[in-house]
Amino acid sequence: MNNIIKSLLLVLLTGFCLSANAQSYYNVIKYGAKNDSSKLATEAIRKAIDAASKAGGGTVYFPAGKYLTGAIHLRSNITIFIDAGAELHFSDNFDDYLPMVKSRYEGVDVTSFSPLFYAYKVENIAIIGRGIIDGHGKKWWDFVEGYKEGQARSKWQTIFEGLNKDIILPDDPKQMKRGFLRPPFIQPMFCKNVLIDGITIRNSPFWTVNPEFCENVKIHAITINNPHSPNTDGINPESCKNVHISDSHISVGDDCITIKSGKDEPGRRMGIPAENYTITNCTMLSGHGGVVIGSEMSGDVRKITISNCVFDGTDRGIRIKTARGRGGIVEEIRVSNIIMKNISQQAIVLDMQYAKTDAAPVSGRTPRFRNIHFSNITGEVNQAGYLNGLEEMPIENITFNDINMNAKTGFTISNADKIEFHNVQVNTEIGPSLTALKVSNLLVDGFKSYKPLANAAVIDLRNTSDAFIYNSFPIAGTTTFLKVSGAETKNISLGNNNFRNVKNAVIKSLEVKDNLEVISGDKGQ
Repeated sequence: MNNIIKSLLLVLLTGFCLSANAQSYYNVIKYGAKNDSSKLATEAIRKAIDAASKAGGGTVYFPAGKYLTGAIHLRSNITIFIDAGAELHFSDNFDDYLPMVKSRYEGVDVTSFSPLFYAYKVENIAIIGRGIIDGHGKKWWDFVEGYKEGQARSKWQTIFEGLNKDIILPDDPKQMKRGFLRPPFIQPMFCKNVLIDGITIRNSPFWTVNPEFCENVKIHAITINNPHSPNTDGINPESCKNVHISDSHISVGDDCITIKSGKDEPGRRMGIPAENYTITNCTMLSGHGGVVIGSEMSGDVRKITISNCVFDGTDRGIRIKTARGRGGIVEEIRVSNIIMKNISQQAIVLDMQYAKTDAAPVSGRTPRFRNIHFSNITGEVNQAGYLNGLEEMPIENITFNDINMNAKTGFTISNADKIEFHNVQVNTEIGPSLTALKVSNLLVDGFKSYKPLANAAVIDLRNTSDAFIYNSFPIAGTTTFLKVSGAETKNISLGNNNFRNVKNAVIKSLEVKDNLEVISGDKGQ
């Protein structure tokens, strides 16, 4: 008898749990949505979200089928569940993204078209499932690409201008003056505990996944496809804290993953950094850059790890960029275990002159790059690396460990301080494997090329000071290992190198006044 009673109680409890679980799902079809895309489902989706929110939270469920919708606004404790076989097709009628809402566009705070998925100051939100969301971005792209200065203003531009009279403009306000800013696909702002998991995203009007000022963001196992499209970056977490991006596949019309923190004076005034980001186990195909930091980094970027990723076909691999006027600091960056293939430009870029400007006194408008470290990287690329600091603010404390590159051209470094290479191999088709110009405190340990060129030194130092080159063993057929030139070149030391296979261990130009110092152990010089 006791066993029978226990069994009955278990059945009742199980039924109660299943019933409670079912109540937490809000099927959009029951609220009037059509899954044959015959009717705009925006209002039905809003009703489902409102019902779930009124109950304290729940899952708004999209079963298999095709849905046509305008902007979707999330509220706290809401999960959007797009099941396998379900497709959300977002309208390309611009009116379906009105009224305009508080947003951020390329690091500038504005009021503009509602993002396709939007959340503002909410928490515990998610977009999950194995379904597809399609932004139908072509009409947005065509409007921007076809816009001509001086043409008649559209009603959307007039609305934008009325809502943004007092915004703080960046140094170059061209896009703001145009007054037509395409919306991001997914943009939560000032939110906590954000999850995006499993979905496939395609044809974004603008940036695709763009959390702003959020905390605790997890983006996992998503696929983004925005081919041949302008400014359709993949994942752009901006001024966020505690971000985890993993196991995703990205092919887009701009940068695959970009980390930003505001632009120029608007970004410095907000002063909210991008920090504590982990990016791992991702594959990037088409895109201007695999992982990019900047150029909007005026609120600082720090404590970032990038690991276990493959870049195949992007223009660049890792790119960190800024310009005078941005201000802000990029620091405490670690990049490791990366494979790069078919990179049409540079594998690694640290460029502080993304926009060409003249030298200026150091101020709050002066950016800084420091404490950035690369290790365990293999590449088939056009150029191994390009590091370009400012005369008034050199790039500082950058290290390269266990790097193997086959490249058309090697590393070029200028205006930098405290640069180290350890066990780095760069095989070039043209020019030196490493060129340093106006670099101080350069340490080169075990640097090698297995394809030395007859008309170029392996290492070329120009106006470089306080360099130590050691543990090198150039292979047979090396014509020149080290070339030094420039009147400012001084304090160049060598130690523990084996130059027995080299025709010319060192070539020194006449303008170099200092003698090179051999510490110990060099052979065959």
